[in-house]
This record gives sequence, structure tokens and C-alpha cells, in this order.
Amino acid sequence: MSNINLFKTFAKGNQKSKIKGSNCVIYTRVSTKEQADNNLSLDTQKKGCELFAKKGNLQIMGYFGGTYESAKTDERKEFNNMQSFLKKSREKISYIIVYSVDRFSRSGANAIYIAEQLKKQGIVVCSVTQPTDASTASGSLQQNIQFIFSQYENQQRKEKCMAGVKEMLLRGEWCTAPPFGYDIVKANGVRKIVVNREGKLLRKAFYWKAKEKVTSEEILRRLAAEGLKLYNQQLSRLLRNPFYCGLLVHTALEGQIIKGNHEKLISEELFLEVNGILAENAQGYRIKPENDDLPLKRFLKCEYCGKYMRGYKAYKNQKHYYKCNHKGGGNNKRAEELHKVFGRFMADFSIELSDETKELVKRQLIAKYNQRCEEREQTVQNIEKEIAGINQKLERIEERFILEEISKEMHDKYRAKFIEERQEKERELAKTGTRVSNLEEYIDIAFRVIPKLAPEWHSADYCVRQEIQFLLFPEGMYYDKKKDKCRTPRVNDLFRYTAYKQRLSEGNNKGNCDGMSQFPHLVARTGIELSFRLRARH
Repeated sequence: MSNINLFKTFAKGNQKSKIKGSNCVIYTRVSTKEQADNNLSLDTQKKGCELFAKKGNLQIMGYFGGTYESAKTDERKEFNNMQSFLKKSREKISYIIVYSVDRFSRSGANAIYIAEQLKKQGIVVCSVTQPTDASTASGSLQQNIQFIFSQYENQQRKEKCMAGVKEMLLRGEWCTAPPFGYDIVKANGVRKIVVNREGKLLRKAFYWKAKEKVTSEEILRRLAAEGLKLYNQQLSRLLRNPFYCGLLVHTALEGQIIKGNHEKLISEELFLEVNGILAENAQGYRIKPENDDLPLKRFLKCEYCGKYMRGYKAYKNQKHYYKCNHKGGGNNKRAEELHKVFGRFMADFSIELSDETKELVKRQLIAKYNQRCEEREQTVQNIEKEIAGINQKLERIEERFILEEISKEMHDKYRAKFIEERQEKERELAKTGTRVSNLEEYIDIAFRVIPKLAPEWHSADYCVRQEIQFLLFPEGMYYDKKKDKCRTPRVNDLFRYTAYKQRLSEGNNKGNCDGMSQFPHLVARTGIELSFRLRARH
């Protein structure tokens, strides 16, 4: 048999097309708005790329870039849009035309990788000012060298710029945007950083914290009354920033602290006094509403929309109510009646246990609590790593702003985004709680509280009621007006377990015991830790 075509199905690899397509896209870019307006403008790049395409008889299928975005990394919106277009385009694209290789990317090895991946799709990067045939081995080598050299230039420029930044900082001059409460003013060609109106209000916050020992919530309330609205985490960071007492700290200083030339907001002594107080209250804060008639505020949620039901006092009858603000929800209930519903629900967990059952519950809770704490510590480490990563992003965006790789608008936009991400992680971290050092003592106190839980709640003040509510039902409560019933996503495992044991004991007396082995292992979370106020009552 001599016809070799019969073996065609056994061939390997794809036959390379000798005829290259003629479709292309153009990508233009500058690092900053200043570059867009001055040297190597976007219009200049575009005209050069169009002329290159015309000489090569190439059909332009799209334009990308046309704005200022850094090529230090390949996390660029327009660059990613172009890559998405190349993958999804019905028309086969064979070329990406750029004015110069550094307009495509300055990320060195990563740029080489992207170019190789594009080549596998049959797409070649062409530079107007650095022409090479990247489809060949020698041309590809030349282009890769150009990519590496672009990264080298970028790193050199960074080193020179950061050296200049460090010199300025060592002279006591802050070279980037000043912190909250300061403005940059120029007089007779001299740049100064001075305290503005917001800074003067912030100065009061330092004095309130140091001299009056007021809580952060009270400081926020006072500042809001004077027209300055801040949130708790923001205030905490501001109070810990030594810039306000005239000192400069910056990664470029490599651990040094320098006295700045800017206007001081407060004295060094006051700053240390405030931070001494903050160090004593490292566990954060708790909001303490004052209305004893509405203890279920920020605890009770609407069954229909899942949002918190607000408390209010009716003008006509002077009675207190809980109401859902969701339009059309209609979940509105008099507080006095709703407290009775909640009390009946809570009564299911107000039980008396035998000494034998208490000992059994205690042993299991301690064992499982220690296991849970190990898991929690791992969670804390993961969150702290994520926060450290966000801090690195914030430092990087400051660095890019200093290097004039991004505009002030882009700097402010992404800085706010990263700060918001950090705040979310900080809130997650705050929810993890801390390990209870005297767990057995808290469990014994809880055993004394359990039989009197419902009457205790009815007779207590607002703060103790809140403590009992969240101790028993850590994730709050949902109310359904149509069924006039409460439900909760989770019950504190101590109370849930004791209630189970009580029912199990009743089942034993009736001959319906199904044994301990069928009950799932429980974990006592940090909710078992009773506050000092609640312990003092028992």
C-alpha cells in the first residue's frame, strides 16, 4: 500500500499557516496625565501606529488604551479590555501595534510571558519605533531584551526617585499628600503644610481623649455636632498617626523617625498620652444605646427583609414600638407585647440541671472550646496577612503617585478603595474575639444564670438585657408578625446543649432515650464569656 494519505489521521501537531492575517489592534498608553498633555502624547502614538499599519497593509479592528495607566504591572483596565477583545473577536487578530515596547508593558518577565501567550494565539506584538519580527526566534529574543530593559529603566527611575524622597524626608519635608486635617499652601514659592479647619476640630478629639477620657463614640458624636463626620476605625488611625505631633514615619526612612517641618497639630506629650489610653483599650468599642424601654434595638431583625427593626415612641399614645422600615413589610409591633413573645421564646432555655449533667457539659465544652480557639487563631493569622497585603497595596499606590506613574484622581480613587477593603478586614478581625482565660469560672456562672434567665432579662437594665440577649442568641433574633413568633439562626452552644440534655433527661424518664452518641459535638464560642456587670449580679 503506497498511499500515505490514508495515515493522515495519525499525524501529530497542526500545520503552520504560511499566510499571516492582516487584522490588527492599536494600543496606546501614557503613565500620567502630564505625559498625555506633554511628551509622547496619545495622539502622537496613535498617528505613528496608524501609519505603521498603513505601510504594512494592515486592517485596524480596534483601538485600546488612549488613557493614562501605569505599565509597571499588568493590572490595567484598558490592557485587560484589549486581551478580552482578542479572545472573543470573531475576526482573527494577528498583530498588536504599539508605539514602543515600553508602551505595551514595563513588567519585564511578566511581559515576556504575556507576549508568549499571545504568540500561541497567533498574535504578535509590533513596535513602531523598535521594529522586530517577533514571530522568529531571533526577533523574539530582541523583543524580550527590550521588555527586560524597559523594566530595568523603570526600576532605575524608581531608585532615583525614592532616593530623592528619602532625602526630602530626612530634611523633614513631607513630599506626598498630607494626612487628614492638613492643606498644602504655597507662599512666595515656598511649599508649606498647615492645619486646616478639620485639623483644628481633630485637635479637640485628642484633648477630649486625653483630658476627659471620653469614649471614641462620644468623640465621634461631638465632632459630628460640629460638622465633622468620621467613622470609628478612621478616628483610631488618626489618633495613632505621629504626623500630628510633628514626626515623620515612612517606609523610605527604613525605620527612622524624623522631626518634620510642618505645623504641629498637638504636642508629643499629648500624643503619647492619647496612645497610652488607646493601648489600654485595645479590644475596640461597644455602642451603648440608652433606652431601657427598647432593649431589642440592634438585635431584633425583620423576618421578611432581614434588616434591623428600629425602635420608636409613638406620639399619640406614648407607647414604644419596634418597626421595620422596609416598604410594604408591615412588621410593626408594640414593644411591650414583643417583649412577652421574646420572653416566652427565651424561657425554653431557662432550665435547672443536675450536678452530674453540669460536669458532663463542662468537660465537653472545655474540650471543644480549646479546639475552636485553635481554628480561630488560624483565622486571625489569615486576616492579618490580608490586612498586611492591603497595606502593601496602599504603600505601592503612594509610591506610584510619587513616581508620577498615576494621577491624583487615580491615586485618590484606589486609595479609598483599599482603605475600605482594610476596614472590612478589620471588622472581621474584631469579630473573632479573644481566648477566655478562666473558662471554667464562666461556665459555672452560666449554670447559675440559666435557671433565672427569663426573669433576669425582664428585671435588668438595657445593658444587662443586651448582654443576655447576645449571650443566648449571638446572631440576633428574627420576628414574624404574621405568625407572632421569634426565631434565631443560632443559640449559644452552652444553652443549646443544656436544653438538649434537659429534654434527653425527660426522654429517659419516659423510656425514649436515644443516647449521647446521636448528639453532634458542640463548640462553646467566645459568647460564653459573661460581662462583669452580669457576673456581679450572681
